Amino acid sequence: MKLELKNCVVRSYQRDDAESLARHANNRAIWKNLRDGFPHPYSVENGKAFIEHALSMTPETNFAICVEGNAVGGIGFVLHSDIERISAEIGYWLGESYWGRGIVTEALIAVTDYAIKTHHLRRVFAVPFAHNRGSARVLEKAGYTLEGRMRHSALKDGQVIDQLLYAYVV
Repeated sequence: MKLELKNCVVRSYQRDDAESLARHANNRAIWKNLRDGFPHPYSVENGKAFIEHALSMTPETNFAICVEGNAVGGIGFVLHSDIERISAEIGYWLGESYWGRGIVTEALIAVTDYAIKTHHLRRVFAVPFAHNRGSARVLEKAGYTLEGRMRHSALKDGQVIDQLLYAYVV
């Protein structure tokens, strides 16, 4: 998959993305806003393992966010099954040196559209940590609506924290 956008390219991962991923992902400021499956520190080996996992998935649902040919972030969604098969959860991250440029908003809009059209979804949602105002703002700019606050719903870095529930509904 490849989506050529104004500020970035969202594309399938390539095996040679591992070094660039490690360079941009090895940052506590990024880790503190993601699920525990995202390691810290983040090594080239972690990048290689993730890329192999992403490339083995059918259907493909994890993609690199690239700027000037370098993988500087990631975006992906988890398709649900059974009665929730019309829904998917989306998540993303971007190297800190690229924050504030509208890159993630642009990627989120494009991948949300791609997920809905490709997988016949009615709803795509995200659950950022309540303290992550930057991510909440990205979701709002991408057309997601705040549906609620899930109090004491997550444990991150030894702290019980709230999550917000945002959704894009067709």
